[in-house]
Amino acid sequence: MELVTVIIPNYNGKKYLDDCLKSLKKQTFQEFKVIIVDNGSTDGSQDHIRNKYPQVKLIELSENTGFANAANVGIKAAASQYVFLLNNDTMCDEKALESLVGVMENKKRLFSAQAKMLKMAQPHDIDDCGDLYCALGWAFTPGKDKDNRQFSHRESVTSACAGAAIYRKEYLDIVGYFDEEHFCYLEDVDLGYRARLKGFANVMEPTAIVYHVGSGSSGSRYNAFKVELTAGNNIYLIFKNMPIFQIFINFPLILLGILIKHVFYVRHHLGKAHIRGLMQGFRKIAGNADKRVKFGKTEFIGAVRLQIELWVNLARRAFGI
Repeated sequence: MELVTVIIPNYNGKKYLDDCLKSLKKQTFQEFKVIIVDNGSTDGSQDHIRNKYPQVKLIELSENTGFANAANVGIKAAASQYVFLLNNDTMCDEKALESLVGVMENKKRLFSAQAKMLKMAQPHDIDDCGDLYCALGWAFTPGKDKDNRQFSHRESVTSACAGAAIYRKEYLDIVGYFDEEHFCYLEDVDLGYRARLKGFANVMEPTAIVYHVGSGSSGSRYNAFKVELTAGNNIYLIFKNMPIFQIFINFPLILLGILIKHVFYVRHHLGKAHIRGLMQGFRKIAGNADKRVKFGKTEFIGAVRLQIELWVNLARRAFGI
């Protein structure tokens, strides 16, 4: 049995798949198999995979169910110890999997480890080096657009970016899988946050390098689709994962964070999309009260530790460190 299953959710990503899969063939670590979960693509992705990559297990969904559901379908189909979630618009350095498996094998309390993601077109710039969540209610990657020589040491993060992250399947069974209400965006932050509440850890491993095109499915860094989903999912995430005392403590800063983002989106002609997203978030809260984390001693201690981290991350965000 393979130690790792690589899971690639795909939606109309045919133009990226060859480069992605070829980079996996060159890995120094080869104890893995590949599952592609296709989200009802209309660009010929399914036929391309069947004809050119018969060794890849293809799971075809009839419609676009979102990244979160596609990832869950792949995880449930995997029988390996680890699952490596990988975006279709990526290319892995030859030692990426070796590095990620190595850190997971050596650190038994790790829930996940993500690769250091560099921009495909400008590999001297960081695309993602791990997600931090701060008291403004913002998830951010501190290395975004910075020189790739930075963030060269392994770092603890609030959550791993699921665009190139390995997860311990045993702990997924404890924490739960991706919440499909997110569809896409922040589903990985939600999952990583829940893992932290359970006492597990997440890291960014800088020796694992993955190159990323970025917005391969959604099309751009800022668009109405992305703004609506991220705004709604963030409100939903806060409701799900913070106990009442934490929501109360952070409420003024969360409100400030929403206002700052709204001004930004208005300037980019996306203010209405932001408002629609916030309303969607409240509807998700109303319809998913049963998904709120149940807080026992372990989760309460985790929430206190995370609250300190939220304040520290706010300082990092404010001062760009």
